[in-house]
Amino acid sequence: MKASQFFVSTLKEAPADAEVVSHKLMMRAGMIKRLGAGIYNYMPMGLRVIRKVEGIIREEMVRAGAVELLMPVVQPAELWQETGRFDKMGPELMRVKDRHGRDFIIQPTSEEVMTDIARQELRSYKQLPKNFFHIQTKFRDERRPRFGIMRGREFTMKDAYSFDRDVATATLSYQNMYSAYQRIFERFGLQFRAVAADTGAIGGELSHEFQVIADTGEDAIVYCPSSDYAANIELAEGVALLPARGDATQALLKTATPGKSTCEDVAALLGLPLTQTVKSIVLAADELNEHGEVVKSVVWLLLLRGDHDMNEVKVGKVEGLKAGFRFATVSEIEAHFGSKPGYLGPIQLLKPVKVVADRTVALMSDFVCGANEADFHFTGANWGRDLPEPDLIADIRNVVAGDPSPDGQGVLAIQRGIEVGHVFLLGTKYSADMKATYLDENGKPQLMVMGCYGIGVTRILGAAIEQNHDERGIIWPEAIAPFSVVVCPIGMDRSEEVKAAAHKLHDELQAMGVDVLLDDRGERPGAMFADWELVGVPHRVVISDRGLKEGLVEYQGRRDAEARKLSLAEVLDLLKPKTA
Repeated sequence: MKASQFFVSTLKEAPADAEVVSHKLMMRAGMIKRLGAGIYNYMPMGLRVIRKVEGIIREEMVRAGAVELLMPVVQPAELWQETGRFDKMGPELMRVKDRHGRDFIIQPTSEEVMTDIARQELRSYKQLPKNFFHIQTKFRDERRPRFGIMRGREFTMKDAYSFDRDVATATLSYQNMYSAYQRIFERFGLQFRAVAADTGAIGGELSHEFQVIADTGEDAIVYCPSSDYAANIELAEGVALLPARGDATQALLKTATPGKSTCEDVAALLGLPLTQTVKSIVLAADELNEHGEVVKSVVWLLLLRGDHDMNEVKVGKVEGLKAGFRFATVSEIEAHFGSKPGYLGPIQLLKPVKVVADRTVALMSDFVCGANEADFHFTGANWGRDLPEPDLIADIRNVVAGDPSPDGQGVLAIQRGIEVGHVFLLGTKYSADMKATYLDENGKPQLMVMGCYGIGVTRILGAAIEQNHDERGIIWPEAIAPFSVVVCPIGMDRSEEVKAAAHKLHDELQAMGVDVLLDDRGERPGAMFADWELVGVPHRVVISDRGLKEGLVEYQGRRDAEARKLSLAEVLDLLKPKTA
């Protein structure tokens, strides 16, 4: 392709509202143009990257046995009402009405529509397993769209849905998709990790996130460098950090801690390690009647070691809190503890509460906790002697770097990542709500067991740039670069030899199947080079009169520190294996 026939539109500076690196560079490289909050036009340069991403995904999905179809962006609300998500999903679900006043939604995902197709078309066990996928526009009405396409309102996603007879065969389908995702991200040329994850609002029984490693990532990825263990921090297991509970060696003392309401301040005042303190977090779980009115509230006290933080996802899995919880009000706290927050503890309560101790706290002895009186804490507190054993012992904390790995194979490390893919084993969550059944060998109806699998197509672009850039611009992995090679002739308008050589090299590379662009715009060398470094084309070949007299051209890879002089034959040999 010739640059004069294409559309190249670069900027020297990013718009003021561009926040993260990928947003700034995509705007400067002319890949996207903002249309509204969280809504972008994908310009020709950016669209080429999207199409390459889609091509790799499509090839690997078909290779894995999935069948492509296309579901609409606008969907009838009735399907979402069947599963209850029309009301449960909240304001992120864009709801619209047609001219007749009928409710529709703009799809954020397609579980309902796909399940509707399955219950109509997949009637017999002989038709299973089946996996359908599509690549389609999605819309989520983000409260605060930001970071360009990383957290936009409109985006493109590949979602797939598998249907099986039972959990055993559904697990095989899940593993097949997991392997396909591994191949997809390897082909993208990105550094990534697949981590165990919480099933979240989608629901289900098994889940993995595919995270592109980037220092700017929003997610914390926990992994063990010496084993295969990896999990999102929401799911990473926090093992007990003590082998057993020690004997009590101190008397329980009520100690003055004037103005010291945090574990850090109390530990510093008393000259004790922070790991000897226990923090108290008070929650409430409301019981509702059929009208949604609160009929009863149960107060819960969560105890964590002073240097640990509560993990809300794990807390939401504690029996009694699964239906939902909130932070207790000041009046609820004062009624049960007789003190304001900052000095709370499990000893000498006014009213009983449910006590949940983190695994490590349950093994602590001679610990420090609030005395339920302003400006006082207890020291030397011990289970059994000074307070009853906890009602529940559970993993309710975030892990930290250096914790033992749950698999016993080393210690944990933490790095940042950007979620770009997610696979779920849904089970019968949607098929039960929508009565999606098949007839088994005995002619009896059985619920289909489902899986769903998503990749954020447009988000891949932002994640790839966050991982691959420098001070000059984007550094695309070759498989998804808008062009693999750019030919940059110097003085093409003044030299027939340069012009002829540039066109010849362009045509030869194109004939080899190389995705090549000839920059025939007549730009000055500095401006021309700066444009393609900004855009991030992996390979650049410079042709000049002086070089041709020597029988050489200049080749430079986007990651190379400097150019090399090569013959045209050497350039062709060099580029063919990298782009074939």
